[in-house]
Amino acid sequence: MSLNEYDAIIIGGGSHGICLGAYLARAGMDVAICEQRHEEGGAFCTRETTAPGYLHNHAQMMEFMDWMPFYFDFGLDKLGLRMVYPDAQLGVAFSDGRPPIILYSIAKEENFVRSHQSISVYSKHDADNWVAFRKKAVELETPFCQFFYNPPVMPTADDPNPMQTFALGLMGAFGLPSELAAGSGKDLVDHLFEAPELRTLLYNAVENWATPLEMAGMAGFGLASLLFIEANARLAVGGTHMLAHAMVMAAVQAGADFIENTRVEKILLKNGTAVGVRLKDGREMRARKLVASNGDIKQTLLGLVGEENLSPLWVNKTKGFEYGPSCVLGMTHMALHEAPDYKSARHDPMINRTLAVITGYDEPREVVDQIRETLAGKIPTLPGMFCCTNSVIDPSYAPPGKHALTSYLFFPRAGDLSREEWKAVRETYNDKIITHFTRWAPNMTRKNVIAAYFETPLDFQDDKGLPEGDFCLGGIRPDQLGCNRPFLEAAMYRAEIKNLYLCSSGQHPMGGISCGCGYNAYKVIARDFDLKYRPWETEPRGY
Repeated sequence: MSLNEYDAIIIGGGSHGICLGAYLARAGMDVAICEQRHEEGGAFCTRETTAPGYLHNHAQMMEFMDWMPFYFDFGLDKLGLRMVYPDAQLGVAFSDGRPPIILYSIAKEENFVRSHQSISVYSKHDADNWVAFRKKAVELETPFCQFFYNPPVMPTADDPNPMQTFALGLMGAFGLPSELAAGSGKDLVDHLFEAPELRTLLYNAVENWATPLEMAGMAGFGLASLLFIEANARLAVGGTHMLAHAMVMAAVQAGADFIENTRVEKILLKNGTAVGVRLKDGREMRARKLVASNGDIKQTLLGLVGEENLSPLWVNKTKGFEYGPSCVLGMTHMALHEAPDYKSARHDPMINRTLAVITGYDEPREVVDQIRETLAGKIPTLPGMFCCTNSVIDPSYAPPGKHALTSYLFFPRAGDLSREEWKAVRETYNDKIITHFTRWAPNMTRKNVIAAYFETPLDFQDDKGLPEGDFCLGGIRPDQLGCNRPFLEAAMYRAEIKNLYLCSSGQHPMGGISCGCGYNAYKVIARDFDLKYRPWETEPRGY
């Protein structure tokens, strides 16, 4: 095998690219995965962002580990990946010291009782609903995974809108009125739950998992994210990069080559077929069978392929694909002497050891106001956060006796501000966060902060190639989901260029720590090239 010639060349060593490359290699193809950065994993990265010894994740919540085909097919638990599954998953604290609400994992029957007790402080109705609906979701996990880990259902004469059919079916499965499917995630939360305290938590959770809180037609997606995904997360011991490392090892064991610090500048075409790539240094690599891109749709088609090689339809639809705003976040990292000690902990100390804490809000209206500001392109006045102090769960995230915190905030898109304006935000916004945070956790003073760094959506665009800072490589909304992701003609992971495939988070199902896009792209390629390795046909999981 020539180092410049492979069966398959994959552009981008993010999670979906690694996933696809590993499956192709196991199926017998010679595979090269080209990554422009010095290490693979994309958003599955961990850095000493603030100070030596303090670990901060970019991607944090590992909600799909019970279901992820890649994890089981390649035995990632045998390749150095260790995970913690905390009982206390997601909570909300309040500045006046009201009792917190904590949602517990589904790993133990007793955790349903603990969630019920926590919510019942404010509403027995809400506690009954949460437990009943969360248990129903456990029963429906297999059909949910079959939706997630398969290529999207395409429209037919009998079913012209399969995503609407999915949403209606989901409502029916949970015994909810069908008309609710036309509503928003906020409508869903308001329909199910009455307590402002729980609504505060769930409004943030809905938007944090990329569902636009007030967008019509998103109630079904909000239902899926709340009941299947929330309160189901693992924490990677030693950082999320350990997942990336295990995935790389799996791909290498299968026979894939990784070529790092290698930027692809052009997809080479011959007679309308993808035949290789040209690198930034001028070298060319040949692909005997296929090229696959883990880059976003505009970068891949308009940049690497070029408009002149695409039909007007594909050019127009690619240009019309939108990034954000619901998938855009700012992120603060802090090295701390002490972990946050929330006022609400006087009622339930477990809030201080919860995997993620919604903090900085006291009522649901404040979550809505923050989101509306970001949609208007404004920096949020009130820095409400999704706060993770990983070192209280896994001490390896910080030096002995110290703590590492990472928090996520809803923010406007990278293009909404100038570079100078983002520079000012990066330099000043942590002061605003600390001033605000002390109202919820009085020990979170400047003296407690050893070092801090704020990352903006522009940083994510520059450093990780996330357009507009969009961690899903495409906004989550009804016309960009399922068979419309990124658009109907490109939904099946094939470009209109022969032997060019698409496997990024801009495809179905979307972003997140799932490897779903890479797995689904492999399914399509396996059919196209009659590859014999098809674990979904032999494994009992059913997808």
